[in-house]
Amino acid sequence: MAARFDLVVRNGTVIDGTGRDAAPADVAINQGRIVAVGTFDGAGKEEVDARGRIVTPGFVDIHTHYDGQAIWDAHTAPSAWHGVTTAVMGNCGVGFAPCRPADREKLVELMEGVEDIPGPVMHEGLNWQWETFGEYIAALDTRRRDIDLCALLPHAALRVYVMGDRAIRHEKATADDIAQMGAITADAIRAGAFGFSTSRTISHKTLAGDYTPTLRATEDELHGIAAGMKQAGAGFLELVSDWNEPDAKSEFAMLRRVVERSGRPAVFSLTQRHEAARSNVWKELLGYVDDACAAGLSIRPVAPPRPIGLLLGLEGSQNPFSGTPSYKRIAAAPLAERVKIMQDPQVRARILSEDPIAGSTFPLIKRLMYTQIFRFGNPPNYMPKREDSVAAMAAAQGRTAPEIAYDILIEDGGRNFLYAPLVNYFNFDLSASEAMLDNRNTIMGLGDGGAHVGFILDAGYPTWLMSYWGRERQRWSLPEVIRRLTSDPAGASGLGDRGVIAVGKKADLNVIDFDKVGFDRPYVTFDLPAGGRRLLQKASGYDATIVSGAITYRNGEATGNLPGRIVKGQRLAAA
Repeated sequence: MAARFDLVVRNGTVIDGTGRDAAPADVAINQGRIVAVGTFDGAGKEEVDARGRIVTPGFVDIHTHYDGQAIWDAHTAPSAWHGVTTAVMGNCGVGFAPCRPADREKLVELMEGVEDIPGPVMHEGLNWQWETFGEYIAALDTRRRDIDLCALLPHAALRVYVMGDRAIRHEKATADDIAQMGAITADAIRAGAFGFSTSRTISHKTLAGDYTPTLRATEDELHGIAAGMKQAGAGFLELVSDWNEPDAKSEFAMLRRVVERSGRPAVFSLTQRHEAARSNVWKELLGYVDDACAAGLSIRPVAPPRPIGLLLGLEGSQNPFSGTPSYKRIAAAPLAERVKIMQDPQVRARILSEDPIAGSTFPLIKRLMYTQIFRFGNPPNYMPKREDSVAAMAAAQGRTAPEIAYDILIEDGGRNFLYAPLVNYFNFDLSASEAMLDNRNTIMGLGDGGAHVGFILDAGYPTWLMSYWGRERQRWSLPEVIRRLTSDPAGASGLGDRGVIAVGKKADLNVIDFDKVGFDRPYVTFDLPAGGRRLLQKASGYDATIVSGAITYRNGEATGNLPGRIVKGQRLAAA
């Protein structure tokens, strides 16, 4: 049989991304587009046998931070290992463009503090062949990669570009400042930005402890920037907030006014806080979302399918004793040597006697409570019970919690982690995540791929959604789970050309052995520029991942094909 197609995925069960029931079908691809679905004549130059497998659209991740990695790396690990074929980066108001040469260090310091990407990594990895956002897009466009990337315009970079040190000092933007920001935003959208991101949370700081420049931006400033998107006719607003200025109702009302005036959609991060007084604010916000959506406004939360969890370990960037003087003296030693030193009773006693907070550069150290810290283990345990906490173990054994934590860290040659759920685990269960995702307005996300590289590893959320909620719990049907990974985030991002298996759509696909979908154990590697460390986690069950009709991964291993590009939002919207 003569080859009619570039690629055919044969004999699979297609789950098309719309939420419709699965159906047996073949999928044919030519020139990066799907050209036939179902039964048809003709072979492919290359074929994938998907017998016994599900065939889905490629996954779309709406919340990542690959802004730096995209410059120095053609491979978008770990997201690409978990079926992601398109990722939106530049979230939380941080990024690297626009940027004047004199301000580069400011943005590096902010990214280092907010997203835990080490300064030396960025200094070596970023070539800074840009000043404007359009030039940054052009720099990204020179590299081929394993997935497609979409970029948001980050508010912190924009504010510093326009206001200089006044932005760092959190001064109020003038009318001229706001007009400039709006004009630059319109230009960025025309150059390909998918929207604009901002942060209003005190948890976003530089390593020196300075708050993000956008923290106190006024409503007028946000209106002016959103007006730039309105002028360009495209783009969405992404926001992260503490929802307490002065309260959730008032702050959401402000966001709603920005959306109403600009006509542009918005998304925001939704999590359950662990402070008792604020542990139910997320429920209020969901109610406000439902009201806004019922009124025809597009304001949607992005929520995680399990807790956002810190991994504290000897190889990671943080552990509970990182700030002690005695640990600092051995921190640079090879892992095996460090474990041997820490096994010495005198060293153990000395580290345990020292203040872990005073010398720490980890902003969250003061918030860590041993009632919310657990042994992670192998295989990893993402749903520990209340009685499994380090504090509970210490009480049961008549020991102190730091003693228990110390001993866990040196288990298994120092490769074990302590797991500290930061949000969405107030009740020691997944009820908050379940309720958030049960709302059809909620987008599954917040995996933060490319960020927090030394102590958070949640970029595998797509694998978790499938394996836990789709297979183990069967909380939602598999077609609905796949819809939440594909057409739903694609539509919210303005990516109308993908996320569905249908004729004419972009040929981004996953071929999945659903029964085998799962996680390997997280590990640390030192493969970033300047020898920087990062946490990675492989996945199982992905037989093949396809981007623009080219097979990029087979059984989790890169094929060498790099069809991914930077996607330009304004051009896509006009297409």
